[in-house]
Amino acid sequence: MKRVFSLGLSLSLLSISVIGCSNNSSGNVIKIATQTPLSGNQATVGEAIKNGAQLALDDHAEAFKKLGFDLELAPYDDQADPKKGVANAQQIGADQSILGVVGHYNSGVAIPSSTTYQKNQLVMVSPANTAVALTESGNKSVHRIVARDDVQGSADANYATNKLHAKTIFIIQDKTAYGQGIASNFQKQAEKNGAKIAGNEGITVGEKDFSGVLNQVVEAKPDFIFYGGIYSEFGILVKQAREKGITVPMMGGDGVDSSDMYKIAGDAIKDVYYSTTAADVSNTEEGKKWAERYKAKFNKAPQSYAYYGYDAMNVLLKGLEDAIKKNGNKKPTRQQVLDAVHLIRDYQGIATKVSFDKKGDNDFAKIFIHKFENNQYPGPLVGEEGK
Repeated sequence: MKRVFSLGLSLSLLSISVIGCSNNSSGNVIKIATQTPLSGNQATVGEAIKNGAQLALDDHAEAFKKLGFDLELAPYDDQADPKKGVANAQQIGADQSILGVVGHYNSGVAIPSSTTYQKNQLVMVSPANTAVALTESGNKSVHRIVARDDVQGSADANYATNKLHAKTIFIIQDKTAYGQGIASNFQKQAEKNGAKIAGNEGITVGEKDFSGVLNQVVEAKPDFIFYGGIYSEFGILVKQAREKGITVPMMGGDGVDSSDMYKIAGDAIKDVYYSTTAADVSNTEEGKKWAERYKAKFNKAPQSYAYYGYDAMNVLLKGLEDAIKKNGNKKPTRQQVLDAVHLIRDYQGIATKVSFDKKGDNDFAKIFIHKFENNQYPGPLVGEEGK
């Protein structure tokens, strides 16, 4: 039987007896960590996720205080670097007041870091990671509220071949777990749909000059380019492609879902599409109100993954609430919180509904396809596909 939860934590949270929660001593401080890039060229999205998580935690701080617990956010900068992510995960694991993690942005950072979380029985709820391997590894700590690359790559290929009528496609990817994963799944579906792959070449994260791979594109003469990677490189790639006279449509996955694409690519951003696991809820009444609260608190408009940082934190806090109740209103163990999060069903967030399957994937995850156009962010929605 499914349990149904609303966006806010259930009202029962406010009425739980605080017997057994003696006072707000240091032993009753509960921290939730975030791990995202807060510095470097991916900080725009990483900060948005952290801010969304902060807003959710702030929304429920008073309710937990009435239970005798002080909620605190513990933000960590993983710098989009797997080594830094693992080092941070080890610090997080050593801090016994931390009972869960919201993160990461990069799958290549999330996968190795999640091994450390598992060793420490820490639950992780991801607002952005899409690599299939994350939940296929059997790691019981990991959960995500967004769609996987096998869903996203297929949706991208279907749109490219069926809607944009791409027949000869050149694929470029950044050789990361995320970039290779989404590119591989795109290629499989595109070939299944009858398209010819004219090339599949890798670039390096942090690279600034893409003349080498773009010269190959010119020679191959494709009618479509797909990119697996992050916006920081894709924006430059788009600009340099247009400067070389490459005018064919281009598409990236959710890694290029950022308003910074307009800043980086400038006027070159024509006929450029992107898929995202993040729904644009800014046009709904609830979404508008939330965006106003976000802007008032952080003095900037929310990026799309800010909404998912908010939902991921709310899901984790719902699990924490359940674990507290099951533990006689006392501070739960990490394992109890992990188990409670895993059992969450039909949780209605602001951006997505959440029900975790046995692997930790969300049954309600979707893919949304947009076009970068008229300096509008998010760009106009042009397609949608479910799990």
